[in-house]
Amino acid sequence: MQPPLLMVPQQNAPEAIAPAPAYYAHAPAQATVELGDLGRILLRRRFLILAVTALLTAVTLVYAMLTPALYSSTAQIIIDPQDLQVINNDVNPSRISPDGGITQVESQVSVAQSNGVLLRAIKATNLTENPDFNGQGGLGRWLGLLFGSDDGDRTAQTLDSLRRRLAVKRDDKVLVLNIIITAKSADLAAELANAIAQAYLDDQAEARSKAAAAASDAISARLEDQRKRVEQAANAVEAYKAEHNMVMAAGNLVSDQELTDLNTQLTAAQTRTAQLKAQVDQLRRQGSAPDATSEAMRSPVIASLRAQEATLVDQISQFGTALGPRHPSMISAQQQLSDLRKLISRELGRLVTAAETDYQRALANQKELEAKVASLKGKSLDTDQASVRLRELQRDLDAVRTVYANYLQRAQETREQTNVNSTNARIISYAMPALKKSWPPKGLLVFGAIFGGLALGIGMALIAEYISPTVLSANQMQSAIEAPVLGVLPGKAPRRRWGRSGAAAQKTDAVAGLALQRIAAATRRPADWPLVPSILVASPPEDKAQRSRVAWQLANAAAARGRRVLFIDINAGKGQKDPQPGVLDVLRGEYALDAVSRYAPGSSVALVGRGRPTAVFQEAQALYFAHRMLAEANRNFELVVVDGGALADDLNVLPLVAMADEILLVARLNATPMRDVASTSEAVSVMGRLPTGAMLVDEAA
Repeated sequence: MQPPLLMVPQQNAPEAIAPAPAYYAHAPAQATVELGDLGRILLRRRFLILAVTALLTAVTLVYAMLTPALYSSTAQIIIDPQDLQVINNDVNPSRISPDGGITQVESQVSVAQSNGVLLRAIKATNLTENPDFNGQGGLGRWLGLLFGSDDGDRTAQTLDSLRRRLAVKRDDKVLVLNIIITAKSADLAAELANAIAQAYLDDQAEARSKAAAAASDAISARLEDQRKRVEQAANAVEAYKAEHNMVMAAGNLVSDQELTDLNTQLTAAQTRTAQLKAQVDQLRRQGSAPDATSEAMRSPVIASLRAQEATLVDQISQFGTALGPRHPSMISAQQQLSDLRKLISRELGRLVTAAETDYQRALANQKELEAKVASLKGKSLDTDQASVRLRELQRDLDAVRTVYANYLQRAQETREQTNVNSTNARIISYAMPALKKSWPPKGLLVFGAIFGGLALGIGMALIAEYISPTVLSANQMQSAIEAPVLGVLPGKAPRRRWGRSGAAAQKTDAVAGLALQRIAAATRRPADWPLVPSILVASPPEDKAQRSRVAWQLANAAAARGRRVLFIDINAGKGQKDPQPGVLDVLRGEYALDAVSRYAPGSSVALVGRGRPTAVFQEAQALYFAHRMLAEANRNFELVVVDGGALADDLNVLPLVAMADEILLVARLNATPMRDVASTSEAVSVMGRLPTGAMLVDEAA
């Protein structure tokens, strides 16, 4: 921690000689930079930034004027992810990827730039004879003459040159390829773009045709093997049938067909037998009234006899009423009725006998069919084991036949595909000769050079500031010396007009007065302290003018407030052959303070110069006389301001540094290097004190 402003020195009486202060190690100055300091850095190093910008802009202009004009032409190809479907089993099936074909089109960007496509375009346009591409023009010509070249090298050089001038891009969210060619001739650029687009289509068509031909050849090579396999499987089936006496009809065994037919007949016979048995059982259950059966009701003979019976019954009824029971007609009618009923009984008995006969016949037929079915089933059991193997052989034959048929059909389809162009791409926009050059864009280059130069200059300025940091702000200065900054003075000297101070003078006086107020507010001096308050102002050597101005400004500000001020300038008279007596003479005890002080004309500030450096005084002696000088000054002055100069270069200031109440460092914003601030602060530390404050000078204000 820094001692507070106006800390009471170690001596307790005027007669006491202050001992040599202890050495305080001082931390190195920190070069922390705040965001608000960037503007000051750039302003101070503006000439570097402008120089870099001007240089880069000039180089860009020279490049733009010397570079030959280039023209760009674009041909557009659309790629449909759904291929042209020539046949159902196409060699190139139409499948759309989940991303909508974007990946497929992205892969075609590389295909369009492949050697095969570019060599097609080179051959179509005879580009190997163009000096701009074959390496025979400009510098390439001289290199070729020096090292030699052949046709192979020329083709490779042409391919390399074409690839460097080609750009294949896909527009965002569309399936369109842009083939862009840049050349020195607008017509040549358009011709090459169209040639590459057509070469791409031809390459795709040839690739698909070759794929179909290769597939057809591969399938055809397998057809003979498949045919032999079918023949072998068919022979195996026929041999097995002959070996096991298995006769086939309509694709099935004859024995199986016979068994199926007999089963059908047996089922029908069983149904017929059941029906007849039901009739017989019904007739038997009727017993004495067989005429009530359904067969009797459906019999036309019975129906006719029943009608005659009804007629006779009606006649007998009429005869009984009209003629009487003994009448011959009555007797004849009754006899006819009796005969008729006998006929009905005989007919009903015949129906019962016929039903039983039919039942017996159907039952016999059923038993015969059952015997035949049982016999065929026995035979069928003998062929079941053989049928299992036969069915296995038959399945093998069917499978081999299916594969052979598929191979044969696929071979025919792929053979026809070789003659059909199924390319899924087409040119939607042919390249046209460009009306304006595409390179160099002078306006854009100059615009980029200006902003690039500014960016580069700013970067170099920041790097330079990092390498050699300067005082950028009060906070940075305060962090570097670990002492408060009391104020920031404008860099320009105030001007007086018409007897009144201008705005700059008023601001300077205000800052100096505020600094004095801060010093007074922080003082801890006892009321009866015998030494006059003193302020020593120091700075790096290059800030001499600013240091002197700050010291004078503090003295004038105190004098303007009615205080009696003694100003000691350690540099006044330095280097003169015959200087006037000054502070060095007082520190050696040769002169009293009153003898060397004088007032400046028109000023209430007493001045004391450096004096005569005739001999080097001893440190202890100088401290005593410095103490006595401040005690004598306390009788006539209220403040002593010392311009201590560059402390690192003048050890004669040590007694004043040791006895001063306040040690203020002066530095210029954006100008004083931080290493000089550190050196000055280190010098103060070596002299046994620490800076108690700082004053900054802003040259830009």
